[in-house]
Amino acid sequence: MNLKYTLGAIASVPLLPLMYVQGKRIKASVPRLPEAQGVEGQCIFEGATKKPLRLLTIGESTIAGVGVATHEEGFSGTLAQALSEHFQTTVDWKVYARSGYAVKRVIEHLIPSITETDVDLIVMGIGGNDAFNLNTPRGWRKEVKRLMAALRTKFPDTLIVFCNMPPIKEFPAFTPLIKFTIGNLVEILGKELQAIVQQYDKVYYYHEVITLEKWLKKLDTGGTVADFFSDGVHPSKLAYQTWARELAQVIGSDKVTREALGT
Repeated sequence: MNLKYTLGAIASVPLLPLMYVQGKRIKASVPRLPEAQGVEGQCIFEGATKKPLRLLTIGESTIAGVGVATHEEGFSGTLAQALSEHFQTTVDWKVYARSGYAVKRVIEHLIPSITETDVDLIVMGIGGNDAFNLNTPRGWRKEVKRLMAALRTKFPDTLIVFCNMPPIKEFPAFTPLIKFTIGNLVEILGKELQAIVQQYDKVYYYHEVITLEKWLKKLDTGGTVADFFSDGVHPSKLAYQTWARELAQVIGSDKVTREALGT
């Protein structure tokens, strides 16, 4: 039993009607943005002598590129380009993602649709919708283990990297109550995920909590937190590219992931 979750759930029960009303207002006020176009591509590294790196990105709206026009300028394309530069090889990439999908729907609809059979790296982006749907830690653990079973059936030896959780506490469109309750829940789910991945070989979770002020200091462009959002909820082009380059750096420098990729 997760004590933090249990205490938080008890405290939140009287607030559920207010959260429901606030959630409806937020949903009505946030524009419905389309998913990014161009679900696959290739980042060519001139003069590469290594075999191409084959990358799949799978998950919810952030992986689906909601907030940018194309995947090439969003998370997946930027990640592929950064990995290509880091490993000095060509990267072939493809996206399997849908806005609004929690882990259950990823398992039931996305994983069966994957046509590739030979992949070097899978990057998963999940957790936000499970938090919005108020999935419990117990339910989350069950679904993540189902997800791992489905992935390992298709890709027994492929390196799998889970992205860090979305920074829900910093979403401008959310009220303080929703930031607190859903933000705490997504962090709890992240800790559960961190424990789960340790049970598997070649599975890695980048567990660092995204802090937008830290990103601002790193970029040093004089911008604001609002620059990282397209609609108050989904990432902007700047956020996707900052996030993807950070993850690529982690993958490229971490001993565990480098060994799993054979580099």
